[in-house]
Amino acid sequence: MKKLLILLAMFLPATVWAGGWSLDGGASDINFVSVKKGKIAEVHHFTGLNGSIEGNRASVSIDLSTVESGIGIRNKRMKSMLFEVASFASALIAADLTGINHKTLKVGETLSATVPLRLDLHGVKRELSAQILVIALADNRLLITSREPVIVKAADYGLDAGIEALRQVARLPSITQVVPVSFQLQFRLGN
Repeated sequence: MKKLLILLAMFLPATVWAGGWSLDGGASDINFVSVKKGKIAEVHHFTGLNGSIEGNRASVSIDLSTVESGIGIRNKRMKSMLFEVASFASALIAADLTGINHKTLKVGETLSATVPLRLDLHGVKRELSAQILVIALADNRLLITSREPVIVKAADYGLDAGIEALRQVARLPSITQVVPVSFQLQFRLGN
């Protein structure tokens, strides 16, 4: 019986016994697109990401002070006028992975799903959903990526006044109040 159990264990993916997964912040990205003047789209991202997968819960913390737009003064304005990082230093994303058996994926296999998530941003928590693709990169690495952008409405999180302040200081006729957000999140097994 002992030999049979050892033989069966050899055929199961190593992740079945695994503890938690940690986000590889350097290999991960969350970005959003803003549109100004009704026709100029710009991509922004965050460089400070932390997160984990424990059981059926994935969580990602975004350090909002790490917003990167490619322009220094705009970064400063977004931190102070839009995100108000002195009061709201981070955004938190919690995703329910129930029904996604990522533990049985073999290297190179993928699965797609719609997952519920909660975004805690600017002191407001709201439920959203995301179309995701989960890819097993190795026995100890998973990539979770958006199949389509998640649409975030500024007014839902009290960010509309910040967008208006940015519009005025930059003397722009408009900045969109709704932004698509996409992500590529790479997790590694263990610490």
